[in-house]
Amino acid sequence: MDNPRFQTGRKSFQLRLQHMVDSLRSDILYGVYPPGQLLPSELLLTEQYGLSNKSVRKGLDILVGEGLIVKVDRVGSRVTDNIPVAPVSVSFGYSCSIERDFSLSALLDDFHSLHRSIRIKAMPLRSTVDYIKAVEEYMDNGLLDTFTLNNLDFQQLLEDGYAQSLNPMVPEAQSYRFAQEAFVDEQQLLAKPVVFSPLVLAYNRSHFQESHVPEPDGSWTWEDVVKHASALAVPGVRHGLYFYLLSDNRWPAFLLQSCMRFAPSVNGTFQLDGSRLLESIRLCKRLITSHDLFPRYLSENSDDVNELFAQGKVSMILTNYMAINDFKEMNIDYDLSPIPFMYEPRSLLNVIGIAINRNSKQLQASKCFADYLTSPRAQSILRNRSLSLPALKSAAEAPLESGDSLNRPARFFLFREIMFSYRTHQELNLPMSSFYVLKNLLKQYWSDLIDEQTLCDHMERLI
Repeated sequence: MDNPRFQTGRKSFQLRLQHMVDSLRSDILYGVYPPGQLLPSELLLTEQYGLSNKSVRKGLDILVGEGLIVKVDRVGSRVTDNIPVAPVSVSFGYSCSIERDFSLSALLDDFHSLHRSIRIKAMPLRSTVDYIKAVEEYMDNGLLDTFTLNNLDFQQLLEDGYAQSLNPMVPEAQSYRFAQEAFVDEQQLLAKPVVFSPLVLAYNRSHFQESHVPEPDGSWTWEDVVKHASALAVPGVRHGLYFYLLSDNRWPAFLLQSCMRFAPSVNGTFQLDGSRLLESIRLCKRLITSHDLFPRYLSENSDDVNELFAQGKVSMILTNYMAINDFKEMNIDYDLSPIPFMYEPRSLLNVIGIAINRNSKQLQASKCFADYLTSPRAQSILRNRSLSLPALKSAAEAPLESGDSLNRPARFFLFREIMFSYRTHQELNLPMSSFYVLKNLLKQYWSDLIDEQTLCDHMERLI
């Protein structure tokens, strides 16, 4: 049941046992199991938490000792009548897109209906500089119990020395392995994945039909994109392709498609010149400077790209499942395709999860909230109310409901077909400091402020 990449042996057993005790205690204190109600049977608990009968009994004995339950012969474990229920407040920090990505309001309403003694204090952290730096500052000052983060944020936290500030979690047996691995450090799961998405190509089907261009599929290379984007473009009306270049969940996809990493050779040197990495960088520049197919519009974020796509001013965009939530109630005839490739199909994976401040004064209530967000109930709500992909496999791959009113693309389940192509930023083998130095160098190169040789020289010194 356990993933070998995570905790193994006695430490794994202790984590699972502690997880069971903490979860049952939280559910009792926060009203999921009210006074007088029976807990699930020992058999069900062994299956749910991956423990033996003996271990489950040991955990129940702990709750008996705390006065929370009593054991009734031949009946089971019953919650005692006088449970001290104290309302608590959990501070929950999140980035500005999470309301859209999680259908957050619906999840908070549902959580509060289940746990009336826990109030989630939702705190959108709209940092003008750096979201994860704001998270670190709030944690340092004891102002944050739990928060959302993506896999790139997680790497930044680790490199900033915050691994010990994150509370270890027990992996969900039914969550996608690749989603959980995005938040593993030293064989410990330090955040629970909630949603994920690969980078995909969204396209306006009407534009393709009008222009007599074949719809994209997994065989498309970037050369196909250049050719067909030119055919789709209508001067003064629309362009063929667009994406927000500076998004950290866009530009690294081109480098990943080089199938190379930033690493010194056996002689200790790194050479960008003549490499596939440089070819991928050139490709990106070629796309964004082809103004007959790529607009000169100065976008501030991916929202601008979605707005142009919704207005019919671009025919294809690089996007992900979270971002297409902007279209879920619009009358747009669109669909999805794998992103085109260079040397082999590779797509950039983005995972968003929830982490807990280990020093939180409301640790049990925070765990209760994190467990809820990754539970089958919450993941099903998320899937039914949004186009985001739940990290829980059963929820993500559930058949679409007949009464589904959302504007889902016909190829909604494309994500299952391209899992082999998923790659994360970490495969570039760059620490975050170098990652952002590279980004600034590429901005200058793509803007013609430095030439190719200068780019190569800087990168060779950096690596």
